[in-house]
Amino acid sequence: MANTQPLPVGAEAPDFELPNQDRKTVKLSDFRGKQAVVIAFHPLVFTPVCSVQMQTYEQHRPEFDAAGAHILSISCDAGPSKKAWAESLGGISFDLLADFHPKGQVAAAYGVLRDDGIPERAIFVVDKAGTIAWAAKYDIPEQPPLADLLTAVTGVTD
Repeated sequence: MANTQPLPVGAEAPDFELPNQDRKTVKLSDFRGKQAVVIAFHPLVFTPVCSVQMQTYEQHRPEFDAAGAHILSISCDAGPSKKAWAESLGGISFDLLADFHPKGQVAAAYGVLRDDGIPERAIFVVDKAGTIAWAAKYDIPEQPPLADLLTAVTGVTD
């Protein structure tokens, strides 16, 4: 397994363009100057921990919205898989992005691509200026604590 080193707080967030579950292109820099962004890298769709993580974000979407933060979820799964997964979860209203081609390019830019070709479970909060304001990496089977993320988002958007 790779000894991945996520980008540190204070680093400029690398820009990217990726397709979401509806085949619409999402570009990180489009949020610059407008709102903070939560970038949630997760290993694989259709897995229990990832599914609960995304459903939790969906359930708490009003809190993210109230804090002025947009959620971008990223894995190396293909776009059609992301769409099927979103539907299987009862619908996800935020962007599920496919870092599929070239596989893992965005995860690698953020320092979270493992040797086995999947991203670590890692979360970055990017402020309106495009700087990483908060970052955390978790063990693959670990559910990231929602309270920590909401506190980080609120601190960045205040």
